[in-house]
Amino acid sequence: MDHSTLFESVKRSAVDIFSQGGLKERLEEGKPLKIKLGADPSRPDLHLGHSVPLRMLKKLQDAGHEIIFVIGDFTGMVGDPSGRSKTRSALSFDDTRANAQSYFNQVTKILDPEKTRITYNSQWLGELNFADVLKLAEKYTLARILERDDFSKRYQNNQPIGLHELFYPLMQGYDSIALGADVEVGGTDQTFNLLVGRELQKDYGQRPQEVITFPLLPGLDGVEKMSKSLGNYIGIDEPAQVIFEKCMKIPDSVLSDYFRLTTDILEKEYEGLLSCDMRRAHFVYAREIVKLYHGEDAVEQAERRYEQVASGNMPDEMEMLTVLSGEISVVELLRQAGFASSNSDARRLIEGGAIKLDGEAVEDTGLTVRRDAVLSRGKNKFIKIHFD
Repeated sequence: MDHSTLFESVKRSAVDIFSQGGLKERLEEGKPLKIKLGADPSRPDLHLGHSVPLRMLKKLQDAGHEIIFVIGDFTGMVGDPSGRSKTRSALSFDDTRANAQSYFNQVTKILDPEKTRITYNSQWLGELNFADVLKLAEKYTLARILERDDFSKRYQNNQPIGLHELFYPLMQGYDSIALGADVEVGGTDQTFNLLVGRELQKDYGQRPQEVITFPLLPGLDGVEKMSKSLGNYIGIDEPAQVIFEKCMKIPDSVLSDYFRLTTDILEKEYEGLLSCDMRRAHFVYAREIVKLYHGEDAVEQAERRYEQVASGNMPDEMEMLTVLSGEISVVELLRQAGFASSNSDARRLIEGGAIKLDGEAVEDTGLTVRRDAVLSRGKNKFIKIHFD
């Protein structure tokens, strides 16, 4: 792909480029660019929303540019305040490192593992002394930091803002200085942070990075952006059958966005499907996403399982939970199966009619199970219970 074609491809996919002239000039210089994407490991999984900038990074990587994936194990201890109405719960350094372990395997489902540089921002942020922090802080005024919509709204509504949160944009900006980034990409909710990095580089005598922002993928609720914390996500590392089922639940109103932002299927192909057969369009999308992240061989099995469950039947294949004792309460069974997070959650599910044993609704929260059976929650979660 030549420089002009690559620039036009980025331009079509992006919401904003700061600045278009600067990015075009850098591409035309013909030198490999350091292109930065950061993520805080507040949760250990990436979802389809993350794939939007990652897919464009793959094109830039194929064109010979260096992709640097920054895992914010240090900034993760603060927590990105973008879009937040309250202070995030703090994570320990060990928490952020533990969550980060699976990131490389997930990122390289899209990027080339041999050409992708993974870094942790604790490598440089952890080395700053207090004098360095004060020098960094003097580059920005409180008034400019409070221009952020989330800080501004919280301040106006008398909601607490931790002083450590005010440092977050500066910390992310310093990542660009430490790496000498030429380009940084992110979602539109990251615009303020990305531009802080651009400004700080000027203050530290560096050529300011170009900033590319990409659209936010709607979540499965069709309203909020896709987010792990909101539970409206499709994880790229989830089992194939889970991905397929979630894809079938995407609201009709946003399926076009999913096709456009997360697949290579041509617009004329998916728009034709969307206008005449919405159910078939969902199947086409689900097959494509499963193929992208689990391979062609996983598609048929995931689709067959979905069809079985959707028709009210139990799937042919399901996980097995072995019980070593002679009996177990249904409440404890739900917890061990991962269907409930606590005893109270298990009782709530039973009382709500969501739990079945061999297809029969469980009504008694005090029920004791003593035989092999199939436990199910709702229409799509099944597990075989085997007493050993």
